[in-house]
Amino acid sequence: MLELSLASAPKKPLEVLCIGAHCDDIEIGCGGAILSLQTRHPACRIHWFVLTSVPARRKEALTSARAFIRRSARGEMRICHLPDGFLPAHFGEAKGEFEELGRSVSPDLIFTHHDLDGHQDHRLVSQLTWQTFRNHMIWEYEIPKFDGDLVTPNMYVPLPSTLVARKVAAVMRAFRSQHGKSWFRAENLEAVMRLRGLECRAASGFAEGFHCRKLVGTLVIARASDLRERSKRK
Repeated sequence: MLELSLASAPKKPLEVLCIGAHCDDIEIGCGGAILSLQTRHPACRIHWFVLTSVPARRKEALTSARAFIRRSARGEMRICHLPDGFLPAHFGEAKGEFEELGRSVSPDLIFTHHDLDGHQDHRLVSQLTWQTFRNHMIWEYEIPKFDGDLVTPNMYVPLPSTLVARKVAAVMRAFRSQHGKSWFRAENLEAVMRLRGLECRAASGFAEGFHCRKLVGTLVIARASDLRERSKRK
């Protein structure tokens, strides 16, 4: 399996932008990758952008973001107040928020929704991400739900079991307003990461899956034995 190494530019911390339609999307879709990035890139800077919220959900989102991002890595945190479930009807406002975001940050890596997601808010956020950030590396994450719209990803981030447990615990602890929903279960979050770990043969058995439409870079192909030896040293 090919390996992509994401290295920060010399003398410049890695800039990461996390985008979600709803207050818990980022954590569910790419929370493990965010935790892993901070381990591998201690000097990184992470920006947080959520489109919909109400006061109670906004409070949850800020609490959760602080749990996922270490203090030294915190960049801009913006939680907007557009209505959940009605983003397409508020296209102009959402577009304006993205345009302002595009003027304020220039990330090396962007996490956003998959454009084939069954939720209308998620699809619009993915489209606006690509309209605003046309020359950036974008990884589209997945959200498990009733719609059954998961698609086999083409990128994986293997995760140690410790980070998986930390991600799941943080999500369940922060978003208490969602505990009454049938899909909001710790075992559901873990199940998706187990499946993706199986697909990419992650040593721990866990991974998060992503979709990357465009990727330009230097590809270094290593022998499988070299990759295993490198993994042991880590």
